[in-house]
Amino acid sequence: MKILALGSIIFSKEVFNYLLKKNTKIDYILGKKESKFNSDFFDTVKYFSKKSHCKYIKNINSKSSYIWIKKRNPDLIICLGWSSLINKKILNIPKHGVIGYHPADLPANRGRHPIIWSLVLGLKKISSTFFLMNEKADAGDIISKKNLNVRDFDRSGTVYKKLARLAGPQLLQIINNLKTKKITKIKQKNSKSNFWRKRNELDGKIDWRMNSDIIFNLVRALDKPYPGATFEFNKRKIIVWSAKKIENLAKNIEPGKIIGFKKRKPIVKCGKGALVLEKIEPKINFKLHTYL
Repeated sequence: MKILALGSIIFSKEVFNYLLKKNTKIDYILGKKESKFNSDFFDTVKYFSKKSHCKYIKNINSKSSYIWIKKRNPDLIICLGWSSLINKKILNIPKHGVIGYHPADLPANRGRHPIIWSLVLGLKKISSTFFLMNEKADAGDIISKKNLNVRDFDRSGTVYKKLARLAGPQLLQIINNLKTKKITKIKQKNSKSNFWRKRNELDGKIDWRMNSDIIFNLVRALDKPYPGATFEFNKRKIIVWSAKKIENLAKNIEPGKIIGFKKRKPIVKCGKGALVLEKIEPKINFKLHTYL
């Protein structure tokens, strides 16, 4: 089976690596030189250039891309971490179709930034889902789904790694099933779907009037490889990489005030509850009763 893979993020690299280590040949890998969209961008072309035929590509839907792919005539295209839809002409090239991936419980939670929004909303389960791509976002027939329980201590970084470890074996099994024609397709019910929007910079700003649960979820949702939750202090942007919820015994204290310290880490009063700021960037020596 001749395989062409699209991918330009850390997740793509991890899953492609898994396939290659399991002796599944990837004949062609297409990637990007840079990305203004993906904070988890990874140069797959440079990384895999000695293992597969690799090529940088700007627009997957361009005429030149179509001609290039058509000439290679892949049996299967795998698309992981590509921030644009693929047009029908490309989708129709491989006889086994184009396999897409979405870390959510499809048909629910289609759209942008599924790991981030799942943690922001405090979901207890995320799904690792492969589907056959069509011209609509995340709407094709599901061919594999595995659930991942999300713990309170999980952050985007840990969820990201766990999903990559799930996705590699899933994809290998799909490829093996395609070879033996033992693949099950489940049509998505659009009536059960919703669509998450693209996150913007304002979504990552902390408002201390929020309760501590909401801020805690925001911080862990924007953990690396994402850009971090932020607040402004003395006209400087401060990134909160790690925080911990703590019981707040202080009464009649307004949100955003430092009410104490735990192991030299500031405790900040929230709209409800309080948070210990365990890791911030840049480091600042805050004083008691400072307002953030």
